[in-house]
Amino acid sequence: MTRTLFRTFLALVVALTLNVRGASAQCTSACPPNNPTPPSGGSDSNRNVIWYVVGGVAGLAVGAFIASRLFPTPERGLPQEPPSGDPPPVTPVNLPPGGGGGGGAGKGKSGVSKTTPVARKGFNLPPAGAPFVFNEVILDVPPSVSESQLNAIAARHAMTRMESQTFRLTGRRLFRWRIDGGGSVYDMILGISRESLVAGAQPNYLFALAQDHLPQMNADQYAPERLHLPEAHRLATGSRVLVAVIDSGIDASHEDLAGAIVQSFDAAAAKDSPGNGAPHAHGTGMAGAIAARRNVLGTAPRVGVLAVRAFDPRATSGEGTTFNIIKGLDWAAENGARVINMSFAGPADPRLGEALDRASKRGIVLIAAAGNAGPTSPPLYPAADRNVIAVTATDMEDRLYAGANRGNHIAVAAPGVDVLVPAPGGGNYQFTTGTSVAAAHVSGVAALLIERNPKLTPGDVRRILTRTAKSLGPRDRSGAGLVNAFQAVSSAAAREAAAPKQSR
Repeated sequence: MTRTLFRTFLALVVALTLNVRGASAQCTSACPPNNPTPPSGGSDSNRNVIWYVVGGVAGLAVGAFIASRLFPTPERGLPQEPPSGDPPPVTPVNLPPGGGGGGGAGKGKSGVSKTTPVARKGFNLPPAGAPFVFNEVILDVPPSVSESQLNAIAARHAMTRMESQTFRLTGRRLFRWRIDGGGSVYDMILGISRESLVAGAQPNYLFALAQDHLPQMNADQYAPERLHLPEAHRLATGSRVLVAVIDSGIDASHEDLAGAIVQSFDAAAAKDSPGNGAPHAHGTGMAGAIAARRNVLGTAPRVGVLAVRAFDPRATSGEGTTFNIIKGLDWAAENGARVINMSFAGPADPRLGEALDRASKRGIVLIAAAGNAGPTSPPLYPAADRNVIAVTATDMEDRLYAGANRGNHIAVAAPGVDVLVPAPGGGNYQFTTGTSVAAAHVSGVAALLIERNPKLTPGDVRRILTRTAKSLGPRDRSGAGLVNAFQAVSSAAAREAAAPKQSR
């Protein structure tokens, strides 16, 4: 509006200027001397009127031409601000190479065009390189949607419902659906986003156990000494504290775990389980790092372990999905876990992030492995989640594990190189390396703090662990440093007395 008025004003000024000049030029030769009595006939007056009109039209034309050059319209290709109060125009998203498909063997490629409209809020498209189940999507569907409506949605998009569950932790009803029509996960999420009855959708992401397998070697168990566990165990051993281990299958019959497993939950559906729920080296080792109590010493040898199988063996490692991990978190929260150990890593996951947030708000301490993707890797999750204590690994000389992830989200470090832990098969043992076992060590130390002071919040546990840790250098490599269990447990006892009283 302002520009239009200014254009008109400028055009008028130019027109008037030209008009006056035109009239003056005519009067130099055609105007009579100044005489109050008009000449008879008025022929000169008529000629002057004609010249005024011609000068005015010419002035308007020249003024409009100047204004159009000074203030080009949108048709000339220059950007223009949207009217006040109007939303900005929607900008297409340029997909990275691969169309946002998952990386690794068996991961889907989208096959979509390079430019695709943004899906509506709650519909999360997979970022480039993120691993996910190539033919599955997770749908967030309100309870008000009926079975017939769900069947109609499935028919329209050529999908089969695999399983569904309402999670108490988040209050959401999530469905795991299989794509039968041969389309991509990326295209399916965009298509489902047009269904008004569906609240959200995302890939069923894949997470990997954060353990590196090295040749077995002879070495003494050094972790208890580096963590100052003998001194800490004089004050607390984890008694009456429940620690959930979301992992692969745990050998509850192992002599070092006798009596440690309080309850078990199989979050992975049997039909989708190539390992058939058999005990696995990773899950057994992580449970042992926390609760071993006979031939090797766990960080909290008197805790109760809630064993959650959400991962299945894949070669020497293991693989778990968004849906199964959330099922494990939900079950652990409902069964009284005070600490949840997550020795796995994967992509950023909105639904998993929401579940972690709710668990933290319920007072559950969440601990995860930083990941073994190396110093150039982007942050991995759940360790990089703001509600989670991220743990990196060190060796027997407190040197950082070379394969560990880096980042400012790292909270603390713990022994994670050549660590002796139980293995499936009665009296078997193994040496393991990675941020997985480092995270398990810290989960046990967190249980010691909670036994010492059950009123500690997740924020309290994080502050105590970081404040009492031994600095090892840059924070983006090892966080606050190596955990000191004795100093941490001692601080936990004094915390309640030192805390200021809250005003009512």
